[in-house]
Amino acid sequence: MASPMRNLFTNPDRYFQSFRLFLANSTEHQCMQEFMERQLPAVIASIGNGKSTINILSVGGGAGEIDLLILSKVQARYPGVTINNDVIEPSADQILKYKERVAETSSLENVNFTWHKETAYEYESRMKAEKKSKKWDFIHMIQMLYYVKDVPATIQYFHSLLETQAKLLIILVSGTSGWETLWKKYWSSLPLDDLCSYISSADIERILDSAGLKYQRHELPSHMDITSCFIEGNKNGELLLDFLTETCEFSKTAPPELKRQVMEELRKPECSEKRDGKVFFNNNLSVIVIEP
Repeated sequence: MASPMRNLFTNPDRYFQSFRLFLANSTEHQCMQEFMERQLPAVIASIGNGKSTINILSVGGGAGEIDLLILSKVQARYPGVTINNDVIEPSADQILKYKERVAETSSLENVNFTWHKETAYEYESRMKAEKKSKKWDFIHMIQMLYYVKDVPATIQYFHSLLETQAKLLIILVSGTSGWETLWKKYWSSLPLDDLCSYISSADIERILDSAGLKYQRHELPSHMDITSCFIEGNKNGELLLDFLTETCEFSKTAPPELKRQVMEELRKPECSEKRDGKVFFNNNLSVIVIEP
C-alpha cells in the first residue's frame, strides 16, 4: 500500500507556513546576520579591488533579507562603486517579496537588480545554451543546496564563474547539527520525492576536498525551540515537525512506529538540549568560503 506521507514541498502554502515558524522559533537569521556583520567584511575585502563595477550572483536568494545585508557590507567596503546584483530564485512569491524589500530600502541607488525566475540548474542550462559565461566577483548560495539534484556539478559550475579575486560563499546546516543526526538516520523513511536531499557541511567539505578546491569553514552556533513538537495536537508543534522531517502533516500521516522513533530521536542529546524545561534543537550552520 502506498504511504500516505507526502513531501512538504507538494504543499507550498504549508511549507512557507512551517518555514516562517522555523525562523520565528530559531536563531537561524540572527546567527547569519551576526556572521555578515562581523566576518563578511574580511571575506569580501578584496573582491572589488581596482574595479568600477562589482558583479554579485545570489543563487536561491529567497525574499532577499540576507542578500540586502550582504549588499550593505559590499557598499560599505566599496563606497560609490556600481553593483550589479543578479538573483536566481524559482519562487515568484519570494521574488515579489524581494522586490518589495528593495523598494523599501533607501540606500540602494548604486545597485542594479536583475531577477531570474528559475532554478540554479535552469540558469546553468540557459547560460550554456546561450554560450554565455559571465564572471562574478562574489557568488553566494545560502541554504539552497538541498534543492539541487547534482551538488558537486552545481558547485563546480558556479565556481567556474568566479573572477580571480572572487569568492563563492555557501551556507548550510553543519555536520555537527541535529539535522545531521536526524536525517542520516531517517531520510530513507521520509518522502523526499527528489524535491529535496539531505546534505550538510560535512558532505560539502568531502566534495571540495576531492575537487582539490581551497576553502575556509566558519561554524555558526544556532538553535530552535521545538518544545511545542511534544505537545500532542499543538498546531505550531505539528508545523515544526513537518519542517524537521520535510513531510506534510507528519504527525498525522507517519506510521506510528516511525513517529515514535523520530520523537524519541529529537529528545536525544545528539539532536537537542533541554534548558529551563524547554527543548532546543541543534540548528548549527556552517559557512564555507571557497577560493577561485
